Amino acid sequence: MDYEALLNELYRLERFGIKLGLDTITELLGHMGNPHRRFKTVHVTGTNGKGSVCAYVASVLRKAGHRTGLYTSPHLVRFSERIQVDGREISDADVARIYQEMQPAIAKTSGGSKVRQPTFFEVTTAMAFHYFAERKIDIGVIEVGMGGRMDATNVINPLVAVLTRIGLEHTEHLGKTEDRIAREKAGIIKPGCRVVTVDQPTL
Repeated sequence: MDYEALLNELYRLERFGIKLGLDTITELLGHMGNPHRRFKTVHVTGTNGKGSVCAYVASVLRKAGHRTGLYTSPHLVRFSERIQVDGREISDADVARIYQEMQPAIAKTSGGSKVRQPTFFEVTTAMAFHYFAERKIDIGVIEVGMGGRMDATNVINPLVAVLTRIGLEHTEHLGKTEDRIAREKAGIIKPGCRVVTVDQPTL
């Protein structure tokens, strides 16, 4: 399968839509050997500016001498923008190789059921964690896809949780008020981790 055909297959997973919850990603990563447990993380959520914050944090960590992974979404032009190590995007060859290597784990997770089929974001997240572990990064800067508490990235136990400015977004999934949305986003805060946030004047 060439790279474009593989990407088309990967994008077809978007037909499974948005599926908030950690059961599927936890099982998928378990079948892959739990790569997310092999490096430290900074977890970033919020309504505005979280992608920029992730880029800044990753840059500072690199300059400080840490081998740094960066996982963001969505991409602007190329799929490979989502997954970077030390400022370099994952190669097309590595995307293809890892996706093929993931097929047994994806099949075990779905068990032939569309309900349990990993979504595009879950597969992409697992791919990033696998790549980061493979490349032996020191720390990964991980951007939440949506919300926080039930986002696929929330399987990690970060050293630092970052909350940028919070406002109304994705209300059909996260809640109708900023307080409800803030509670969902605060779900990335784990026992023992440090928390960094901006002033939240509306909360």
